Amino acid sequence: MIPIVAISVGPIAWVTNNWIRAKHGFEPEMRSRKRGREGDVAGDRKVLLLSNENERLTGQVSRLEERIAVLERIATDPAERTAREIEALRDR
Repeated sequence: MIPIVAISVGPIAWVTNNWIRAKHGFEPEMRSRKRGREGDVAGDRKVLLLSNENERLTGQVSRLEERIAVLERIATDPAERTAREIEALRDR
């Protein structure tokens, strides 16, 4: 009786674990180690895509901050000085 219980405890625990994970919205665990490695490749790809998007968004935020700084300077500078700078740009 003891060997039967010892052998059946692992699979019963695995099924119970997956049932609880599925109930709470998590992906079930895979038994095969090969599938776990494929998950790592997908995870690495996701990290790479997120890193690229992060770099793109960081650059976009930097450009927007520069534009906001220019707009703030235009809004707070005296009109005469702004007009002189515009005319200087036209003369180029």
